Amino acid sequence: MMKRTFQRFGISTLAKTPTQASDYLRPLLSFAAAHVPSNKHKETPLYILCTAGMRLLPESQQAAILEDLVTDVPLEFDFLFSRSHAEVISGKQEGVYAWIGINFVLGRFDHAEDEDATVEVTTGSQNQQPISRRRTVGIMDMGGASLQIAYEVPSAITFTSTQQEEAGKSVLAEFNLGCDVEHTQHVYRVYVTTFLGFGGNMARQRYEDQLFNNTLSKNRLLTTQAGMSEDKPYLDPCLPLGLSDTVVRDNHTLYLRGQGDWTQCQDAVRPFLGLHNGTMSPGGVYQAPINFSNSEFYGFSEFYYCMEDVLRIGGQYDSDKYSRAAMDYCSTKWSTLKQRLDSKLFSEQADISRLKYQCFKSAWMFEVLHSGFRFPTNYRSLKTAQLVYDKEVQWTLGAILFKTRFLPLRDLQQETLRQSHPSWLRSSFVYNHHLFSLCILVVVLAILLYILRLRRIHQREQRQAEALNLLWAEEGEALLP
Repeated sequence: MMKRTFQRFGISTLAKTPTQASDYLRPLLSFAAAHVPSNKHKETPLYILCTAGMRLLPESQQAAILEDLVTDVPLEFDFLFSRSHAEVISGKQEGVYAWIGINFVLGRFDHAEDEDATVEVTTGSQNQQPISRRRTVGIMDMGGASLQIAYEVPSAITFTSTQQEEAGKSVLAEFNLGCDVEHTQHVYRVYVTTFLGFGGNMARQRYEDQLFNNTLSKNRLLTTQAGMSEDKPYLDPCLPLGLSDTVVRDNHTLYLRGQGDWTQCQDAVRPFLGLHNGTMSPGGVYQAPINFSNSEFYGFSEFYYCMEDVLRIGGQYDSDKYSRAAMDYCSTKWSTLKQRLDSKLFSEQADISRLKYQCFKSAWMFEVLHSGFRFPTNYRSLKTAQLVYDKEVQWTLGAILFKTRFLPLRDLQQETLRQSHPSWLRSSFVYNHHLFSLCILVVVLAILLYILRLRRIHQREQRQAEALNLLWAEEGEALLP
């Protein structure tokens, strides 16, 4: 696989200079053009999909950047590229593409063998029988700012109210990864949603903000000075034992001292999940049911870092083992933890920041998993990972698989009209347009050939008739006396 880094900053930084967008991408496209055989350029699809940075821009700035791309890129490169191939994708699409990517790498779209785990898949159609196929994996990814989850929902969902149905539609995506629309063996229904502010770093920031505000309010009410000086620090259960830290807000400083109590830390972070009627977020985000007895999940980013960087138990998740390791870590003296870091007893990725906030993040991960998403503590089918088969799986792999899944077998126009979100499910039908033109040409040529053949037959018959008349005339002359 070719891998190369070109620019450090995203294309969204060109919001004020959109005419430079194609120039910005030129090195990347030139690299692709040099590695794709030149005689294959015109049949190689090019997609330019923009994510989070572009989503934050006003629509007018997004449109200006995309317009420059669709206008200028075809002037310099011969890839199969049209206006529909450049777009700003939603967080929902990005999650679906990530889900497709990892399941493709794991071979979960292949036909099931006898030893493979399977699921019974049903759709909303009453006439269709359940389909048995390979079980796919769900994914959870916790970054610094946000948390994302995506998993297949094999069974048809029955909503209890119109409001719940509307909420469910916003977080459910149904798509066909088969060869054409008529074959439903590979129609997948996936739940995918993103929780902004639920990443490890943002969760810690929200936690510190509340500590700061509550401590100031309590000090004013009780005329105390807890946390306002180093000799009277606030005892934070989510920092390692004995660690001194500070929180600075509006030119005020809150002094913290680590208490290293992981159980108390769990209680402290749980309210930040914003649980509402058993779901995550104050808005009551709908969560599709998970069959915990027949499912499998992969946890990426912070799920892996929390288990591996200092606890060194990355891989298969065991809540009891994880809880014991996290509890032991939190209650270890800060001076001892620093000595272990200096002795290289942790992973190469571990640094002072990881050591400081590992206690908090380990509790946050546990609560997200078990209180937020309601995974049973005896769930044994979660694997935390950074690589899959020694490769980092990106959403871009799933995107190109989805975008090209029908090419060049069929026209996507009809399917696009059936989708509730055609803007992100449309695909190029250039091949079919050319095929239609070719068919018209073949028909016209056939008609011309037929007409020419008729003329030849007619001319041959005329010559034969003339020859016959001449023969009759000669015979007639011979009979004359």
